Amino acid sequence: MKTTLIITTYNWKEALKVVLESVKHQTILPNEVIVADDGSREDTKLLIEEMAQNFPVALIHSWQIDDGFRAAQSRNRAIAKSSGDYIIIIDGDIVLPQNFIADHLKNAKKEQFIQGGRVLLNQKLTHNLILEGKLPSIFSKGIKNRKNMISSEIFSAVFSKISNTDKSTRSCNMSFWREDILEINGFNNDFVGWGREDSEFVHRMLNAGKTRLYLKFAGVGYHLYHNENSRASLAQNDEILEKTIQQHLKRCENGVDQFISGTGDE
Repeated sequence: MKTTLIITTYNWKEALKVVLESVKHQTILPNEVIVADDGSREDTKLLIEEMAQNFPVALIHSWQIDDGFRAAQSRNRAIAKSSGDYIIIIDGDIVLPQNFIADHLKNAKKEQFIQGGRVLLNQKLTHNLILEGKLPSIFSKGIKNRKNMISSEIFSAVFSKISNTDKSTRSCNMSFWREDILEINGFNNDFVGWGREDSEFVHRMLNAGKTRLYLKFAGVGYHLYHNENSRASLAQNDEILEKTIQQHLKRCENGVDQFISGTGDE
């Protein structure tokens, strides 16, 4: 099974560098890493080019024009470039413990996708992590969701569960089969601005008969502190989500297929 790790980013190369460094130290490496760039400046491109020279696997830069927050479209462009059978997506502010990829792959099953958890770091811990590249200990001050730092096969087997809702959906840590993504036509490009593109994606996956595993005590990501994105587009995005729920949609019209076919290139 070939695995692709997709990392979203936008104009925060310092965080992206730490995330990419954490990928290099995985106990099981992905076969390729694709940075889904939502229109960052030239310095992000230069960082990726520099790191690609000695990165342990293929490191690919997928870039689109900066035209507002378009995470859905950015992910779709990266998915179209991917060659993995199984795809893991994280945000460019999620630093990975060494077993992250291994935990996702260990729990990968057909007709199932995974929602992973996160540990929230405060501003001071984030600053230290970016400077030193070392994850905090479970005893460090400034951590939320501290219990998520516990990595245990036994606890994970007991507390991980099938949760076929969009509750606690976070696209900063998810994984799924590429064939399942293509079946529902990926993320919905109609989403512009922060919010709900991941929940709508989950609903279409569930409508298509896939199950969602809520993974606990494994596959966690460490979330770097940053200011929240604007919620100005939530009302518009909520309408798209509600349409998918009410009409029990399995597939979006404006999705990943246009980038696979090449008709959506900018």
